[in-house]
Amino acid sequence: MTVIEPPVEIRPHSLLEDALAIPTGAFLLSWGMYLLHAIDGVTGGIAGVAFLASYLGHWSVGAVFFVLNVPFYFLALRRMGWRFTLKTLVSVALISVGVSLHPLYIDVSSLSPLYAAIFAGLAVGTGMLVLFRHGASAGGFGILAQYLQSSRGWRAGYVQGAIDLVIVVGSVALVDPWILVCSIIGAVVLNLVVAINHRPGRYFG
Repeated sequence: MTVIEPPVEIRPHSLLEDALAIPTGAFLLSWGMYLLHAIDGVTGGIAGVAFLASYLGHWSVGAVFFVLNVPFYFLALRRMGWRFTLKTLVSVALISVGVSLHPLYIDVSSLSPLYAAIFAGLAVGTGMLVLFRHGASAGGFGILAQYLQSSRGWRAGYVQGAIDLVIVVGSVALVDPWILVCSIIGAVVLNLVVAINHRPGRYFG
């Protein structure tokens, strides 16, 4: 006997839910970035470029992260619309502020690099999920990858992977080998969190 389920009523998140969720996702992302930067680690994307800039020029990670994201808002506006772009702008601003504020309230000078990298991967991955599910992102090369996929037909995953590979390879001369290994483990954890929990068609709202 076939049981026919009633159609699911899809209700988008309310403005209040977005207002609560986006700072939560941004906090988790900034916390993960702070932990990884505290061990002089590396990561992919715009955050990875911001890390390298801070190691080379001693600039603020949060400030560099925010500035580097600016050009991508124009792509986001064309590709995703103003609502996504505005939410992403707010998310990036909160992440940038969070990375700069965390050192004022907590001391992580005695962190284990492996623990920090794994925890950072979990925090960033979870933060990304929260932002994705509320129509936002952490900006950066992910927007570029989506744009190239729609305009050139290039697979977004391959574009993002290639960019991340270039960033990690470029960091070899600046990062201790063990820290680099820990950072790669953290990146694997991050991608597993996103891959397992973020699949089209499985989440409505």
